[in-house]
Amino acid sequence: MRLTASSAWRIAALICLLGGVAHASLGDRLPDFKQCVKACIEANCGENPISIPFHRRLLFWDCPSECDYTCQHVVTDKRLARDPPYMQPVYQFHGKWPFYRFLGMQEPFSVIFSLFNYLAHDWGMSQLRDKIPASYALRKYYLLFGYFGLASWIFSMIFHTRDFPITEKLDYFAAGASVLYGLYFAPIRIFRLDRKVPVKQSVLRFWTALCILLYTLHVLYLTLWSWDYTYNMAANVTVGVLQNLLWSGFSYMQYKKVGRTWAMWPGLIVAWLIMAMSLELLDFPPWKGMIDAHSLWHLGTVGPTIWWYNFLIKDAQEDYAGTRLKA
Repeated sequence: MRLTASSAWRIAALICLLGGVAHASLGDRLPDFKQCVKACIEANCGENPISIPFHRRLLFWDCPSECDYTCQHVVTDKRLARDPPYMQPVYQFHGKWPFYRFLGMQEPFSVIFSLFNYLAHDWGMSQLRDKIPASYALRKYYLLFGYFGLASWIFSMIFHTRDFPITEKLDYFAAGASVLYGLYFAPIRIFRLDRKVPVKQSVLRFWTALCILLYTLHVLYLTLWSWDYTYNMAANVTVGVLQNLLWSGFSYMQYKKVGRTWAMWPGLIVAWLIMAMSLELLDFPPWKGMIDAHSLWHLGTVGPTIWWYNFLIKDAQEDYAGTRLKA
């Protein structure tokens, strides 16, 4: 299955639209919630504040944040007790669903599934080292892809453990870097810009400088101009769509060239990711207060990551063997 430009842009438009909506928080504007937090702080955060367990204090839970967390669930439970969920919708607070924390983690399943992705990249990198010769020119680019993935999922785990402005920014910047690097190394493999040909080396230097410049401008815009969720989502989706189109086209051409089933894997991986991405469009309150669409989206990217490393290895082995035969 190939990703067409029209379907990709429809998905991008929907994600950008809902990306802006997701950060509207009716819950923290409810009078009941405001009154609950105010009363809790006055009663428990004075001269003799409530005792907070050590493991939560390690994650920077303080008395006001404990009151905020408690009141989210008090208000949500009262609303659901008055009417069924379809009549009394669950509201978000501060841009997030009212999750039940675990060991101080705000979104425990997003943390766990982010860890699964981290381990998938770690496994993939070990496979690259074991199965691709060090002399293969593209090996360093594939390993660097893995390092960007590791960094991205580390900051994802940190952000979903505790949502602060700094952890949110680090998560977004690391994810953006990982997505952009995916676009960066796609044409290097597809057009073999790594080869020691003067024209290709010039193109590679230009492409490298352009990607660094675009990422720098992206970070500066979000940091110094506007922390714009819709723009950030649109930028990442656009970059993701471009690289998916490149890899889908490449997989078709490779299949025609080598006639191997694995050559079509990138197109199938793209299809899998599009289906997993639909979870972000079908956002819903967390089941049992723990598992939401975003956490399932993280879970849905584990399989494609493992599959992708298997493709890189098979493609590299085929390419390396062909290069040696020509030599």
